[in-house]
Amino acid sequence: MIEDPNVARQIAEILQDCTARLDKSVAVVKDGCGPEELKIYRMAVGKVMGEILLEVINPLYAKHPSLKPPGWD
Repeated sequence: MIEDPNVARQIAEILQDCTARLDKSVAVVKDGCGPEELKIYRMAVGKVMGEILLEVINPLYAKHPSLKPPGWD
């Protein structure tokens, strides 16, 4: 994964922001759409967040454990 600690820190911050924004987008859909649309949207966002977690965040934190947010484990 990313070797340079400074680059890794920047990526971790960006991805934390990205996942927080995706989570907020679910709240927007919850407030503005029907239950079926919410269900479909939540599943789609869950897949995206799962890929980010498995393919980028977990490997990044494995290489740079100091970047893990408190309570991550």
